[in-house]
Amino acid sequence: MEIMETAPQGLEGKMKPVENGGFRFACHPGVPCFTECCRDLNLLLTPYDIMRLKNRLCLSSDEFLDRYTDCSFDENRPLPMVYLQMSQNERRSCPFVTPKGCSVYEDRPSACRIYPIARASRLHRVHGSVLENYFVLHEDHCLGFEQEQFWKIDEWLSDQGLADYYEHNDLWMGILTHPGLRGRRLPEKQQQMFYLASYNLDRFREMVFNSRFLRLFQIEEDEIEHLTTSETARLKLAFEWMQFSLFGEGNLKPRNK
Repeated sequence: MEIMETAPQGLEGKMKPVENGGFRFACHPGVPCFTECCRDLNLLLTPYDIMRLKNRLCLSSDEFLDRYTDCSFDENRPLPMVYLQMSQNERRSCPFVTPKGCSVYEDRPSACRIYPIARASRLHRVHGSVLENYFVLHEDHCLGFEQEQFWKIDEWLSDQGLADYYEHNDLWMGILTHPGLRGRRLPEKQQQMFYLASYNLDRFREMVFNSRFLRLFQIEEDEIEHLTTSETARLKLAFEWMQFSLFGEGNLKPRNK
């Protein structure tokens, strides 16, 4: 798989190489285009994005998914993808944008955090490392590039708090880009499993603790205790379950009968 295959769809022609070691950019209410990038979006939400947003809004997974998302199949992926639902107004604005900016800024999705940088990435199947390239995304409306502040890529990623997002997003990417999915459309039952494990952590928690799940898999007692208190631990377990269920791979092992 070429590294550009995971770049944001429809943006390839607007992505430019990073020159001179970085880029000039700033976004604040004083920039004339402020919040213009927060409208008419085709914004893919990752499982970690959804976890952060539904907790920020004090909603259950079901409530958040019903109220704020649409689900569809991408042409290049045989999996249900969840997108942020735009408001039903003339501008198709983000449901979380206000005249003063983003109302969920501390928990905004990774695609919003990294803007105006685009990350193209893939998982190395032999070494397990993530291969990545970064590009500057130049959209016609954006005047932030006229600002004086200069950023190196690593400075920008750190400033935008992307480390935790990448830790979880890269695990999910390993599932999305797995060779076992090429040319395949999953049976409906596996699609439902993928949707539940990726996006509905509340229902996944119920399945783990209220079904035979813990009796079927080798999970140590201290891990189980951690799963009762840590939602990020449950998210990583969901990824491991998908790796096992879809590809027969990963660290999750069935108990010996």
